[in-house]
Amino acid sequence: MTSVATAPFPWSDVWGQDAAVQTLQQAASDPAALSHAWLITGPPGSGRSTLAYAFAAALIAEHPGDEATMRQVLAATHPDVTALRTDKVIITIKEARALVERSYFAPSAGRYRVIVVEDADRMVERTSNVLLKALEEPPERTVWVLCAPSEADLLPTIRSRVRTLRLREPEVDDVARLISMRTGVDEVIAEQAARHAQRHIGMAQRLAGHDDARRRRDETLRAVLSVRGVSTAVEVAGHIIQAATDDAKALSTERDAAERAALLRMVGVAEGQAVPPAVRSQVAALEDDQKKRATRSLRDGIDRVLTDLQSMYRDVVMLQFGRSDDLINRELLTELEALAEAWPVQRTILVLDAIADTRETLDRNVAPLLALESLLVTVSSGRTP
Repeated sequence: MTSVATAPFPWSDVWGQDAAVQTLQQAASDPAALSHAWLITGPPGSGRSTLAYAFAAALIAEHPGDEATMRQVLAATHPDVTALRTDKVIITIKEARALVERSYFAPSAGRYRVIVVEDADRMVERTSNVLLKALEEPPERTVWVLCAPSEADLLPTIRSRVRTLRLREPEVDDVARLISMRTGVDEVIAEQAARHAQRHIGMAQRLAGHDDARRRRDETLRAVLSVRGVSTAVEVAGHIIQAATDDAKALSTERDAAERAALLRMVGVAEGQAVPPAVRSQVAALEDDQKKRATRSLRDGIDRVLTDLQSMYRDVVMLQFGRSDDLINRELLTELEALAEAWPVQRTILVLDAIADTRETLDRNVAPLLALESLLVTVSSGRTP
């Protein structure tokens, strides 16, 4: 397995993906092995974007020893790398058109121009169609790198125009060692964080480094286990939404203020000075983007709760089939064994199906509180409302 300490630069932050690194190293050094468009797929936390930027750095650098250029690419400050990251629910057509326009520029300093699209699965069909021609007939020295959880998350027309590279999912013990190495937390916390994050490296690092995050996760799961009827279902759903909202605000408030201050400085408005009418449209556009990002942050928080609930009821099914050697939530073993004893397998599977349905419901912009209330009523009753 690749070690983060010994992997060659710029691949030093790509961890546990030896085969993928070897493929992209060869592509970066041999034009005959290079495709004009790539799709890097893998589960959340597997390092898709990290690998994409390492690939971009290797492509743009003049030679393997051109470390200064590589560092500039990894910092997203090199003129020949264009990256699209979105904190919003979807990638817009306007954003896709800007990428396509950029893709037709010749490289200004490096060997190639590289277009990286993180979360390419957030493109709806109309947006994906904007990319088709650019992916099919790109300029000779432009390389596209798309990132998504799986091939199925993109349209067949997109998949047919890219070369897919699938990343492997690391083991819990491997993630725990990496988290311990990066954060310095003790092995027990690192293992627990890796297990609770279900091997998602980024989430495991957050859990390992934040006592509050671990505490909230435990309180949420125990609260759901305590649901006994409609009234408690409504109460617990409200607590979950409030906690997710508070987390989203905590993550965005400071960043939003910094972005607004930076914009005002850029247009020459002093701190505390009234915003001139000519600048108000720019401020309004920024605030609109921030609201969309807040919506996405809240949805991501709720989705993490659903992922945790899914892991808990998955553990119940495992216990119902006599398996206790691979549980995610070992700290709840007593409660989960009692539930496995009390429920038939069919009821647990019904709850797991309800969690999946809730995810789909939230994707259709149903009010999160109503969706969670409906889910917890199913949990408490064993019937769909």
